[in-house]
Formats: sequence, structure tokens, C-alpha cells
Amino acid sequence: MKLRKSRTHRKGRIEIIPMIDVMFFLLVTFMLSSLSMQNLDSLQVNLPKGEAEKLSIDAPVTITLTGDSKIFINRIPVTLETLADTLRPLLKTSQQNVVVSADNEAPQGIVVQAMLQARAAGAQHFLIAIKHK
Repeated sequence: MKLRKSRTHRKGRIEIIPMIDVMFFLLVTFMLSSLSMQNLDSLQVNLPKGEAEKLSIDAPVTITLTGDSKIFINRIPVTLETLADTLRPLLKTSQQNVVVSADNEAPQGIVVQAMLQARAAGAQHFLIAIKHK
């Protein structure tokens, strides 16, 4: 009688298809997590509706004006008098864009005064944040 070995020796092999599935899963996970990290450093306000091109700046400076006339620079609360002094160190160059994110209910006068103070701080280019229709 011929006895066989209790364990047969099989050559190992690498399965490539499950590895590809895992790599695609990781790719999608990292893409979605990087999209959720994008932040404009502005508070939630009721923006006016309109159509404009998408913003393509890495880290813009954002001036947020709420409906009750409160002013924030990148989530830092400021007053109209201290806006220029707070904004000046945040501007890297005079060509850097400043995003104005004003609530739909914010008084027009406070928005204009904030933009004039930002201009006194050295800002030259303003972008107005809107909600797409």
C-alpha cells in the first residue's frame, strides 16, 4: 500500500485582482477625504444667488459679513476700525484676492465700508461669494 504525505506542497501565488480592488478603494477614499478638507474659512451666511466661475485659489483671505453687521476675517471677529490692521498681515501680496462673503440681509453700507477698509490694508482684488442657482 502506498501512503501519501498528509500535506501536499502547493506553490504560492499572488492574486492581483483583489489587490487592484483595494488600491482603487484607497484611491477613492483619499480623493473624497481631500475634497472634504477644502475650507474657505468663512462662516455660514445666506449668500445671494447668481452665476460665476469657480474659485481656483489655494488659500484666499475671506471677509465674512453677517446679517447683524458682524465682521469676520477667516473666522476671526473684528470691528470696522480694526479690520485693516488685522487684514494687513494676512495679505501676502497686493495682488492676492480677498473673498467677500456677505449675508443677503447684511446692510450694503457695512459691506462697502468693509471693502474700503480692506483696500486701505492693501487689498486690490475682491471676489464676491455667491450661492449657485
